[in-house]
Amino acid sequence: MTSASPRPARSIMVLYTGGTIGMQTGANGLTPASGFEQRMRAGLSTRTDLAPWRFREMAPLIDSANMTPQYWLRLRTAISEAVDAGCDAVLVLHGTDTLAYSAAAMSFQLLGLDAPVLFTGSMLPAGADDSDAWENLTGALQALTAGQPAGVQLFFHGELLPPHRTAKVRSFGRHPFIALQRNAAASETPARLAALDYRQSRQAVDIAVLPLVPGFSADLLRAVIHSGAQGLLLECFGSGTGPSDDADFLAALEQAHSRDIVVVAITQCHEGGVELDIYEAGSRLRQAGVLSGGGMTREAALGKLQLLLGSALPVEEVRRLVEVDLAGELR
Repeated sequence: MTSASPRPARSIMVLYTGGTIGMQTGANGLTPASGFEQRMRAGLSTRTDLAPWRFREMAPLIDSANMTPQYWLRLRTAISEAVDAGCDAVLVLHGTDTLAYSAAAMSFQLLGLDAPVLFTGSMLPAGADDSDAWENLTGALQALTAGQPAGVQLFFHGELLPPHRTAKVRSFGRHPFIALQRNAAASETPARLAALDYRQSRQAVDIAVLPLVPGFSADLLRAVIHSGAQGLLLECFGSGTGPSDDADFLAALEQAHSRDIVVVAITQCHEGGVELDIYEAGSRLRQAGVLSGGGMTREAALGKLQLLLGSALPVEEVRRLVEVDLAGELR
């Protein structure tokens, strides 16, 4: 079990994955650079209000556009090792392009971890004119020093954001992230299963994402079926509708189900969520084997499927747990 009450940090591990915050100019533009620990220690040398912190540079350092599920597993291990080594809080420095994806993924990969984990980064490199790097970095360290509950959160421009509702919506400025208003589908305490504990072994899996558009071809869906993907996020219209009068499309969904591909419907809308039984155009998807993602964002649904499909669970158990609240993603 994890503690819900905030606890002031006494020892913080800073994990540097790369991203804009520590980038320097190379031959082809900004690129991740080593040596950020020294810059960080120099920049924070006069700060006496922060808990002691250690620093670990991940390998390889990456632009977050190059983030992968395999890297998430390495990050999970690094966070676990930090806590085992005596750190009671972790700060992950990460590029903003996929920061929301990584935070959502880690909220599932770290189920059972009794320590707070914050993700932050910056839109401009540390040292650049009008950079937001130091305000985000010191703000995140201050938040951990003051005390945060166990679990994963994002920190950006003085604001703590939930990992299951946050998306990057702007490519400029100091406020690239927002917390979306999504439907709650669960009222009970999130389920805790031993098989999903952060100490259990995991593997990365292939998950496809397909947005529905008017005139969507079932051939695209069949291409995913034959691609080797184990899961599919189907980005539906509105409350979870699709071309229910297209027999070819529905047959392809049934084929995916019969091949044990887990298909989850999420909404393309910024607010609300999926309720497959409201319209016939949604209930037909349910009948073809599609599961409801409720109010999950794409980031949250992807992270949840990575956990479930990467945990060697029977496919029927995966399908059941998709619609069960595990980390607050359906609340």
